[in-house]
Amino acid sequence: MSALARVASEFVASWHSFLRRRTAVFFTFFFPAIIVVIFGALVQTQPTGGGLFAEPKEYYIAGYLAVVVLFTPLSRVGSTIARHRDGNRFEKLATTPLTRAEWLLAHSLVNVVVIGLAALLLLGLSVLVTGASLPVSAATLAVIPFVALGVTLFCGLGAIIGSLADSQDGVIAASNAIALPLLFLSETFVTPDLLPAWFVPALNLSPLTFFARGVRALTYTGGEWATNLGILAALSVAFFVAGTLAIPQTD
Repeated sequence: MSALARVASEFVASWHSFLRRRTAVFFTFFFPAIIVVIFGALVQTQPTGGGLFAEPKEYYIAGYLAVVVLFTPLSRVGSTIARHRDGNRFEKLATTPLTRAEWLLAHSLVNVVVIGLAALLLLGLSVLVTGASLPVSAATLAVIPFVALGVTLFCGLGAIIGSLADSQDGVIAASNAIALPLLFLSETFVTPDLLPAWFVPALNLSPLTFFARGVRALTYTGGEWATNLGILAALSVAFFVAGTLAIPQTD
């Protein structure tokens, strides 16, 4: 089998494995929906009101997308690796031509498709529930590579977490411990002016910051986004390589 055929085969197997887990399917799409309903429709934004959610509705679209791009890959890939280790799956995979990079690529592609659909649902809900308006232009389509690269990046990080954690429970705990601070300290829901001045430069240490800045430029501010896309692409490659190296060949 060629590398493409091996990746395609693992992709199909991973896709069907995801569909068989009905609870995972439900919450993958329910989670972004409830986030929009709670923050967009119930809490609502209060422009010029000060504090959290003081920006226009469109400002927070990048934050909504960041939720699914961040949380789902970390937990799904990390848990998959922990589950494979428990079932000695990596020992079996080591006897096949499938490489660790091909395995992670296949699972990353599944997550790109799943989270891409969830992001599309989220965008639709943002417009319907919150009344936010999205620019209609060819440039707006650049949100697609932002989502794909963001998912790939956090699949790589999820692979690292899954390889280091000693159980699926450990993966979930570690994923949440990493994801929650990143979510609120990456220019998603908390604006930089609400943070201490000494901490603002640290925002650039979070890869999610470049995702949020780029998506916000495309969906709200209309500013320059290509630089953020380039930085996110470089970080995605780095995390993918690190995740590949972290995946155990045997256990």
